Amino acid sequence: SLSVGTKTGYRLFSVTAVDKLDCIHEGECPDVYIVERLFSSSLVVVVSLSMPRRMNVYHFKKGTEICNYSYSNNILSVRLNRQRLVVCLEESIYIHNIKDMKLLKTLLNTPTNLSGLCALSVNHSNSYLAYPGSATIGEITVYDANNLSTLTLIQAHDSPLAALTFNASGTKLASASEKGTVIRVFSIPEGQRLFEFRRGMKRYVSISSLSFSADAQFLCASSNTETVHIFKLEQHSPSQEEVSPTWSAYVGKMFTAASTYLPTQVSDMMHQDRAFATVRLNMFGLKNICALATIQKLPRLLVASSDGFLYIYNVDPQDGGECVLVQKHRLFDSSEEQVEQKEEEKPEDDAPQPASQSYAATVALSSTPPSSTTLMG
Repeated sequence: SLSVGTKTGYRLFSVTAVDKLDCIHEGECPDVYIVERLFSSSLVVVVSLSMPRRMNVYHFKKGTEICNYSYSNNILSVRLNRQRLVVCLEESIYIHNIKDMKLLKTLLNTPTNLSGLCALSVNHSNSYLAYPGSATIGEITVYDANNLSTLTLIQAHDSPLAALTFNASGTKLASASEKGTVIRVFSIPEGQRLFEFRRGMKRYVSISSLSFSADAQFLCASSNTETVHIFKLEQHSPSQEEVSPTWSAYVGKMFTAASTYLPTQVSDMMHQDRAFATVRLNMFGLKNICALATIQKLPRLLVASSDGFLYIYNVDPQDGGECVLVQKHRLFDSSEEQVEQKEEEKPEDDAPQPASQSYAATVALSSTPPSSTTLMG
């Protein structure tokens, strides 16, 4: 599903077919800059620029407000799963029990986080929360929001963090720094580096979103450039090289041997993988978010842009390469100004919940957790 906040309100869309974009709800509220839907349920969290310190929780199918909470400073981001609701301010994080909205924990004096960068695992059985552990370097704090305790600190990058996302099961965490040249994937909760991908070397870019595919075999990254990169998470098997030695395999071995005594920066570059697939957007410098989804049983890349359109591309899972644009949908009229977008992959067999569900019953429903990615306006 896709959520869009505008100057006049917010819209919730369902994307079940490439050529069909259904607007399932439209809410009126001025200057919405945060809108978060709880999977495919009737619960939606809304924050408006007119009251940036207040969070409103609605049951949109009943048209009722469930509750609202006010905080000491402006709300920068909201994350939720079926167990926890997390509110991120510039220097504090609030963790609520989503079933009754009771405040369970307040993390005070967190490192200055101007963009409200944080990620919450959609897998409510672990509810891992990741947020910057430093305002000056790329350190990640991984927190267990179920047991309310810090799990690990990950020294991910030399520069401050720009993007974070978990895979659907909460066992992998991807990160990018403000430089935007390297994207790393870590095991959770151990914090061990699993993969390292190089987005580019020519220039620093601002990574706007990271998103795993549902099976965590692919990771997509969008930025303020015209290119969206898709990386494939695969371990290279040394046994195959032993069986059929080739010139490239021989050179690879020589590089591996050489990397043990070369400077760290050079050694790291030798172990970085390039993009498996790419998309060239017909725009430059516009905010956008990307997500990988299975629509009509085929892998697709979805890109929602601040120009008011949703672009859907076909992805070749075997050979990669340049992705093909297959559909373009308008999300809002040109007279409206987009404030915030939220894109979430929903399994095709995840049926809409009936409107008669109570708040507690709705959040308690079991569901295959989707992967998600957010763009702050």
